[in-house]
Amino acid sequence: MLEHVFSALDALTDPVRLLALFAGMLVGMVFGMLPGLGGVAAVSILLPFIYYLDDFSGLAMLLGAVSVVYTSDTITSVLLGAPGSPASAPTAIEGHALAKQGEAARALGVGFLSSMVGGLMGAMILLVAIPVAGPIVLMLGTPELFMFAFVGLFFASSMIGKDLAKGIAAACLGLFLGVVGPASAAADFRFTFGQVYLLDGFSLTIVALGLFGVAEAISMLAAGGGISHTPITVSNWGAGFTDFWKNRWLVLRASIIGVFGGFVPAVGASASTWVAYGHAIRSTKDKSKFGHGEIRGIAASEGANNATVISDLVPTLLFSVPGGPAAAIFLGALFSFGYYPGPRMISQNPDLMFLIVWSVALSSVVGAAICFAIAPTLAKLTRIPFGIIAAPLILIMVVGAYQATSTMGDIFMLFGLGALGWMMKHAEWPRAPALVGFVLAAPMEQYFWLSNQIHGWSWLLRPGVLIIASFIAIPAILNIYRWIRNRDKTQIDAAAQVLNLPASEDHKTISLILAGLVSIAFAYAIWEMTGFNASSRLMPSLALFPGLLLALWLLYRAIRDYAPATGSQFKEPLILIVLVVYAIALWAIGFTIPTIGLLLWMLFARASMRLVPGLIYGAVVFGIVWLLFNVLRGDAPVGVLTGLS
Repeated sequence: MLEHVFSALDALTDPVRLLALFAGMLVGMVFGMLPGLGGVAAVSILLPFIYYLDDFSGLAMLLGAVSVVYTSDTITSVLLGAPGSPASAPTAIEGHALAKQGEAARALGVGFLSSMVGGLMGAMILLVAIPVAGPIVLMLGTPELFMFAFVGLFFASSMIGKDLAKGIAAACLGLFLGVVGPASAAADFRFTFGQVYLLDGFSLTIVALGLFGVAEAISMLAAGGGISHTPITVSNWGAGFTDFWKNRWLVLRASIIGVFGGFVPAVGASASTWVAYGHAIRSTKDKSKFGHGEIRGIAASEGANNATVISDLVPTLLFSVPGGPAAAIFLGALFSFGYYPGPRMISQNPDLMFLIVWSVALSSVVGAAICFAIAPTLAKLTRIPFGIIAAPLILIMVVGAYQATSTMGDIFMLFGLGALGWMMKHAEWPRAPALVGFVLAAPMEQYFWLSNQIHGWSWLLRPGVLIIASFIAIPAILNIYRWIRNRDKTQIDAAAQVLNLPASEDHKTISLILAGLVSIAFAYAIWEMTGFNASSRLMPSLALFPGLLLALWLLYRAIRDYAPATGSQFKEPLILIVLVVYAIALWAIGFTIPTIGLLLWMLFARASMRLVPGLIYGAVVFGIVWLLFNVLRGDAPVGVLTGLS
């Protein structure tokens, strides 16, 4: 075995292969920092080039990109609050809150170090797990896989926000968005309402960018100024290193959680990151900082998601079942080079297996080092007027969203879901459960349907299912017990309130509107669902019936507590209206004129730039966006009325 370990290392240190690895890393880091693009876009861009290289060099290039995406994604999540993937949502929640408090460097330092440890842990587990992981994975049937995904969704619903009803309602909304389109169990197209655009369902990129990126951009544009109103010291990383060392065991535990999450095909980082984040909350005595800038949340989530993205390769290499989209592209590259994954791959191609391990380990360390080097400069973005940052950010989000189907439906859905995310933010509905629910809808439906087809409802009593369900049941019982013991105290840790967060300003009008709209949507969807095949109704029923009950309860509460707003809160709706008008203008007259108009408005009206610097900066941003369209082999939107592009 040691012979193959050092043989693979010797093969990787070939200058051409090292250059390919570092080229992949740079591409992965750049795309990881661009909201909505991430690992899938990075490996997609690299795919045409790997065929000009030998097999080891080509695969090393892909692995370099995959290994650093979550590390560099920390920068965007912390500084801009726009996660590039659902697995980075906890980092965006906690890290962006710290950035607003002037502690971006601290959040970034912990994030980079935790990502590095997670990547190294994933590489180590990959080294020792391939020979033994097969039997472990095969022990998990579809009932256990469904329950694992369900636990991840519940953790996402209950860990953020002080109202469990809103968290679960948001998760149900995400599941509802996830079942739009073709049913996996029958020949039905669900909730398409006659729109061709919806036949394939929603794009993950658009949902993530809309709920988080656009919603945050609206709020920051309205607030004015920079992301942080406190000067940030970025020359001293001492606080980040100290926090990391203080939480080193939490990072290791989170990495192990991420590794096991990666073993589960199609679930991966979305569930395991939230399980790790939930573990961080439950292992912390003072929970009041979670959701408002808790460093332990960043440490746990970054350790887990980086470990998961590496351990995703375990089912890919053992069973040809990719753990995610990037792993699917890597699997295709393996096939093209003549490698056929399977349980015997470790014995047939040992050098390749250890090349993968070395590539991941080296990329994790070097990627973190590069992020430390560039973060001081990037952290200064938090003091720049946000209108200057928003100009390229919003346009990059448009580019990322438009890659889904290259139709105007992508743009309309981006800003439509942005409006939904903005309403959820102000109504204090947590957005992370909706995003995680959307991601898990497809695998949960597949596992749920197969479990019922194979086992009936008896699968609920399987030992593995009961053990996994205990992750929810035991904490719930303990919370109820605490509530009974402390029911006479003023500070109650209620069974339905996992976190005891201080209440923020109540946007009662938005709460009322959102609860009403969601109730109507759920009720109409239930009526529409009656025409589906019985198998197609299973998963929608799991989302819609509890979702409707919770939405009606929240509507009742909103009506009961409603009071007209006393101040003018017109800034944010006005910005939302401007973005919607921009989307309509893109559809009507094409990309060029509306985009120039939006740039001028953001740079001069919102950022108050001087004329000459503003024009130069706007021209550079416009050119970069055009370049992105060309690099991604797509065309900018063309107006239906004028044919201008």
